[in-house]
Amino acid sequence: MKAIIPVAGIGTRLRPHTFSHPKVLLNVAGKPIIGHIMDKLIAVGIDEAIIIVGYLGDMVETWLLEHYDIKFTFVTQQELLGLAHAIWICKPYIVDDEPLFIILGDTIFDVDLEPVLKSPFSTLGVKEVQDPKRFGVAVTDGERIHRLVEKPDTPISNLAIVGLYFIRHSKSLFATIDYLIENEIKTKGEFQLTDALQLMIEGGEHFTTFQVTGWYDCGKPETLLSTNETLLQNNTHTKEYPGCIIINPVFIADNAILKNAIIGPNTTIGEQCVIKDAIIKESIIGKDARVVHIMLNKSIIGNNAVIRGNPHEISIGDFSEILVG
Repeated sequence: MKAIIPVAGIGTRLRPHTFSHPKVLLNVAGKPIIGHIMDKLIAVGIDEAIIIVGYLGDMVETWLLEHYDIKFTFVTQQELLGLAHAIWICKPYIVDDEPLFIILGDTIFDVDLEPVLKSPFSTLGVKEVQDPKRFGVAVTDGERIHRLVEKPDTPISNLAIVGLYFIRHSKSLFATIDYLIENEIKTKGEFQLTDALQLMIEGGEHFTTFQVTGWYDCGKPETLLSTNETLLQNNTHTKEYPGCIIINPVFIADNAILKNAIIGPNTTIGEQCVIKDAIIKESIIGKDARVVHIMLNKSIIGNNAVIRGNPHEISIGDFSEILVG
């Protein structure tokens, strides 16, 4: 079965990290975001992936080809005209009416996909959320979907569509996207996949939902760090470093160099990092970074970055309080 993975977004909310690095290659709990996705897909038998690239797409292509041995097709989205448009440009690579699994490239998930991919119906991953205005939402009668709305101004459901779509009949999907594009039908300025799926429903396509409790957003610095913390609960990886204190859960690359450091909890240290005389917690440190003489908390340090503090010598009397910035 084919998977379609759109990764053409610029990732503006994660700047400055995404000025020089595509969002899907940012490290979370020891591997890039898209690495977590690919591992899940391959585990359930996905043997071909269409990757929709754009900004810094060559870096995504190189990384995937180096790390996975499945068939990849890379399609460039020249203009960011919406998710439906991104899927539409994949049409030449889809055979007849074959089923498809679509997953957004910044969606790390924890759900059993085997029953999803065996479903006799098209089915969408959903999760109950507090603020449905930020998402496409599904209105159901318990399981079957009757209506889909993209980012409704007036909340009509708290079931957010979380970026996992199993489409049983791809021919019908592309027909509805054709209709949107031919008639310039946009929502909030873009061709929306939610609108195409709604047209499928109106045409008689049977859609159901499946619950996704483990859904981890990587779109902003704070959610990237939160996802890192969650994934580390089951992905601790480290070894002993003489003279250092490691507070699990952490992921420390085997070739990282640590001297006189306290690391963790909830911290990822990338490949070939040098950490010396430092305290780091709740943070992500990119590969080849150098962190010396400093304390970091809830920080994201990019690849090849250098952050260096100054050691302090202080003598203070009783009942004193000093804040060192």
